[in-house]
Amino acid sequence: MTSDNMNAGMGISRRVLLGVFLCLSLTTLTGWVSPPVALGGGLALALTLGNPIPDISHKASKMLLQWSVVGLGFGMNLPAVWDAGKTGFGFTVVTIWGTLFIGYCLGRMLKVEFQLSTLVSVGTSICGGSAIAAVGAVIEASAGAMSVSLVTVFVLNAVALFVFPPLGHLLGLDQGQFGLWSAIAIHDTSSVVGAASKYGQEALNLATTVKLSRALWIVPIALGLALLRRRSASTVKLPWFILAFLAAAGIRTIWPHGAVAYDTITRVAKLGLTLTLFLIGAGLSRSALKTLGFRPLLQGILLWLVVSLAGLVAVRCLVP
Repeated sequence: MTSDNMNAGMGISRRVLLGVFLCLSLTTLTGWVSPPVALGGGLALALTLGNPIPDISHKASKMLLQWSVVGLGFGMNLPAVWDAGKTGFGFTVVTIWGTLFIGYCLGRMLKVEFQLSTLVSVGTSICGGSAIAAVGAVIEASAGAMSVSLVTVFVLNAVALFVFPPLGHLLGLDQGQFGLWSAIAIHDTSSVVGAASKYGQEALNLATTVKLSRALWIVPIALGLALLRRRSASTVKLPWFILAFLAAAGIRTIWPHGAVAYDTITRVAKLGLTLTLFLIGAGLSRSALKTLGFRPLLQGILLWLVVSLAGLVAVRCLVP
């Protein structure tokens, strides 16, 4: 059933639904709504009344995520970014390649189609939907493989945003340990930032930096796959917002006297991320859930559990 048919059956006009959607969107900018609640609200709206502007909200969520990440850069300085990146570099290299290898093995074992298995693996190992979009273009993935892999990662992403903060407290992780663990084990940048911001500022700073350093691996991974498949690598692009994030941190480092303005930008960026999560939640539909097969979902769950547990052990053992 389409959103329009659902709405008609429930006696709700598109204009009223649009009003509800806009009101909920604006509510996330008040600062009273936490990132998990924003995502849950978007999901609830999408799966009950529907999303009246799915294409617009999808484009808006992508743009908001990128600019909000840039805004977070004004809350850090370059030495802190360097320390965080250096701390997470070894974890990044080992977990990315380990995840890709395990994902390949699980895909073969579960007999998941190659394109779909590859997309689920890169989405889990690097940065969710962005990695899937980049690699999907390189390997010329079918629309079905793109859709199923995106929904798989989305569902697990949503679960992680709700589960990780209370689990981190239950396990006694400090902010540094949680920030590193969430950057390793949560798929998408938006949910990493959402979970870490709920845990604390130190966790947020570390998680954001490590996750963005992982996102840079989109380029070599996509280039490698392009070479293996003898495809043009011209579609592989460096995520611009990562460079802009570093530039923002550099501005704060070089001109520290604008702290009040920088802090204001950072607060606005956090609100933007909360709205981003609402829009991402509102982007899921019943039809998308129906396309989700059992085997790719099982591959995604098993891969995610392996990465989460291995990352947790490494963080507990190696991070003071």
